[in-house]
Amino acid sequence: MTSDSRNTTFVIECCNKEDFCNRDLKPLLHPSNNEVSSSGDDATWVTWKMALTIALPICAICVVVMAIYHVHMTKKRPARHFPDDSLEAPDRPILGGVTIRDMLEMTTSGSGSVGLPLLVQRSIARQIQLVETIGKGRFGEVWRGRWRGENVAVKIFSSREERSWFREAEIYQTVMLRHDNILGFIAADNKDNGTWTQLWLITDYHEKGSLFDYLNRSTVDTNGMIRMALSIATGLAHLHMEIVGTQGKPAIAHRDLKSKNILVKTNGTCAIGDLGLAARHDVITDTVDIQLNNRVGTKRYMAPEVLEETINMNHFDSFKRADVYALGLILWEIARRCNVGGIHDEYQLPFYDLVPSDPTIEEMRKVVCTDRQRPSIPNRWQSIEALQVMSKVMKECWYHNAAARLTALRIKKSLANYGAIDDLK
Repeated sequence: MTSDSRNTTFVIECCNKEDFCNRDLKPLLHPSNNEVSSSGDDATWVTWKMALTIALPICAICVVVMAIYHVHMTKKRPARHFPDDSLEAPDRPILGGVTIRDMLEMTTSGSGSVGLPLLVQRSIARQIQLVETIGKGRFGEVWRGRWRGENVAVKIFSSREERSWFREAEIYQTVMLRHDNILGFIAADNKDNGTWTQLWLITDYHEKGSLFDYLNRSTVDTNGMIRMALSIATGLAHLHMEIVGTQGKPAIAHRDLKSKNILVKTNGTCAIGDLGLAARHDVITDTVDIQLNNRVGTKRYMAPEVLEETINMNHFDSFKRADVYALGLILWEIARRCNVGGIHDEYQLPFYDLVPSDPTIEEMRKVVCTDRQRPSIPNRWQSIEALQVMSKVMKECWYHNAAARLTALRIKKSLANYGAIDDLK
């Protein structure tokens, strides 16, 4: 007889052949078919459950490990390149037989161009040979370099000036910025020489050097003076101008305009450079895009409102007016070197007779804001028409009241009108 309860299954076996016959009985338990089937199903499910519990995490871990390995190997795998790390190999003649001027003309032919592609910029940078140092500044050094027989200027920033390097490269590549009177940008690259990282900014090379250097060693005639002044005003007007359109150009203020940041070209015109402190106007939000770094403008050329810290940092026109003040001082520097009848003044920086060679903010504030002094204008300038025009313009550039100053565009038109009249004489 078999008894089956919820928790117990047992078998009873009886005998009545003789006394104590049950001593030889050996009852056997025979499970029912239902129990065997149920037990088998339970065991199978437990097995599968354990297998899945173990396998799924293992598979997930394997997938993650393989993905990480793939990404790591992709980054580590060196790109195929030629020994000179250039694009000049026989099967890749991307730059074959092309000059820098050709490439810049091709890339700036479109209205929305921002210069050379980054790969081409890097290729040019890796092929440049540095020849000689031509200048030094707080940012680093400027070298004359050679690329395929062409001279280029290489501005090398120290690694601690990375913000200035990035900002200047960013400004130079602003849509539609390229202009005859803005220093021509070619490429930017960071180069690791094994010890430290050098940050390169490559631009057009102008053998006559900066306006500061040129005026120190040379004089100009009246035509040369007007040509220089007009080209600087034209470049500044282009910077300040906003070009509206889908590929438009934002208005840009230089914020460090001075004779050392202007280059003299072989034809006697000038190009404005060093845009590391420049500010841009965001028309959509009507805000000023200005880089936060430790650099400040040159104290000698600071406008009164900058020295007094009353400039409205949220109003973009404030920065343009400060640029115009500095332009007035630069026009004065040029006019002093104008040679008329063998008479000219020696080169001097603005306020040379009022402040030391490296003035402090306080010293400049006293002279410019408190005493309201400006560079002196010789009486003889009033008897020479070209110098008379220049002196009138520069006076209207350095008014204490920023709102009363001329705009760069107005200065450009005034000088252009005089130049046109002079050509007709």
